[in-house]
Amino acid sequence: MKKLIIAASLAALFSTGSALAETIKIGVTPGEHAKIMEVVKEVAAKKDLDLEILEFSDYVVPNQALNDGELNANSFQHQPYLDNQVADRKFDLVSVGTTITTPMGVYSKKVKSLDELKDGATIGIPNDPTNGGRALLVLASKGLIKVKEEAGLKVTPADVIENPKNLQFAELDAAQLPRALDDTDASVINTNYASQGGLNPKTDAIAIESEKSPYANIIVVRTADKDQPWVKTLVESYQSPEVKAYITEEFKGTVIPSW
Repeated sequence: MKKLIIAASLAALFSTGSALAETIKIGVTPGEHAKIMEVVKEVAAKKDLDLEILEFSDYVVPNQALNDGELNANSFQHQPYLDNQVADRKFDLVSVGTTITTPMGVYSKKVKSLDELKDGATIGIPNDPTNGGRALLVLASKGLIKVKEEAGLKVTPADVIENPKNLQFAELDAAQLPRALDDTDASVINTNYASQGGLNPKTDAIAIESEKSPYANIIVVRTADKDQPWVKTLVESYQSPEVKAYITEEFKGTVIPSW
């Protein structure tokens, strides 16, 4: 009888361990998001959560894939971008935790400062509404343009009300902006795509976004999953001392933990 009890207890133990060892598919974009998630994966494994990391080359597909059930979570975007996607595409997605802030930078192969930009200069900005607006706000914060205050974070080129240098805005896919530097006088580029293109925000940017921006990145899941135990484990694994130490050492201030 005692042997049967021990056997049953062992069976229950192994069954519980198996149930805890979940595999979660999480989508990221190349660069810092992918690198950091590899460290998160190591931390999560100690908590019986296995992460399968899938990289996406643009900003559009990861939310669609998550909404369609092809992913369990993603980590690549900030709250304003998610809000815009939910409003436009009716995704049933929600943020469950913050990750990092990556200040947007202005880069150029033709000038070494914003003051050197000539009249009629072409400035590349992302063609998605949220990051395009963010880029325009960066330019406004540096005094190059003035935009309608009532536009808030959803600024478009049509909201530019003062443009002393008659800047021309080339709206391009965010991932293409580093390669388009030969064709623009300057471009405002997200850090992950800048890094992927061999650009260092600290040494190569001729201007950088303030750290006090509303664009902290987030972990996103389907609304139906937000209270699942694995979500809590995922967020705790990301917001761990090990991950914060890695970010500080690896990126040296160009990527900032937001928790």
